[in-house]
Amino acid sequence: MKIEPTTLPDVLILTPARFGDDRGWFSETFNAARMATAGLTMDWVQDNHSLSAQPGTLRGLHFQSPPHAQDKLVRCSRGAIFDVAVDIRRGSPQYGKWVGVDLTPENGRQLFVPKGFLHGFVTRTFDTEVQYKCSDLYAPDCDGGIRWDDPDLAIDWQVIDPILSAKDKAAPLFADFASPFDWSAP
Repeated sequence: MKIEPTTLPDVLILTPARFGDDRGWFSETFNAARMATAGLTMDWVQDNHSLSAQPGTLRGLHFQSPPHAQDKLVRCSRGAIFDVAVDIRRGSPQYGKWVGVDLTPENGRQLFVPKGFLHGFVTRTFDTEVQYKCSDLYAPDCDGGIRWDDPDLAIDWQVIDPILSAKDKAAPLFADFASPFDWSAP
């Protein structure tokens, strides 16, 4: 598995090896032992799978606060997404900074989004499927989010009028947000 850093420390791009023949290809998308050698030793407890019918469907920006904060390992199994992580760890040198990565079945990339980061994605094609592992169970009382189009974050989603849930339309602005996460220097 190839592991690449992004412009945000702790957010990683993981690209599993593929083995192909005339039938197609095979890829091991997760292996606990290989992940542990890269320092990623979380216990995954929940897998999520979403289908977005229309291009321009934007889901995010979401987080889950302690004590149920989640690490996520995100991949696109059909279609295409622009996947985004935003550092919301108070005191972090990258606080409020974001990174975006194109995930498709063809490129096989996965994005590791650790606790203390907002996460969201926008679909690029019809019938896009996204699958991701979570290190904690969903807890509605710990669910939170920030507006996708917040001017302080200035994320270039490459979409003008996305399809949003009512929850995402009503999310607060970053300036009105008190992060439940603290950064500690390594």
